[in-house]
Amino acid sequence: MEELFDQLVTSQRKKLLVMARKIIPYLTEDDVLQPNDFPELENNPYFRYEEGILEGLLTARMAYLAKTKA
Repeated sequence: MEELFDQLVTSQRKKLLVMARKIIPYLTEDDVLQPNDFPELENNPYFRYEEGILEGLLTARMAYLAKTKA
């Protein structure tokens, strides 16, 4: 299950970077972690939606790990 979460998170991060680069082509992976530095990303509902999916996956992964490692 842990590997599945890792794959989902990796896939969503790639998807988010591709989407961000369609809006601002020169963005790096680190830039995507701080979208508030880029108004074009901050105000883009599609980017924010995909970012929300990533955050949800990260939260679910942490909850799973906390439950299984406790």
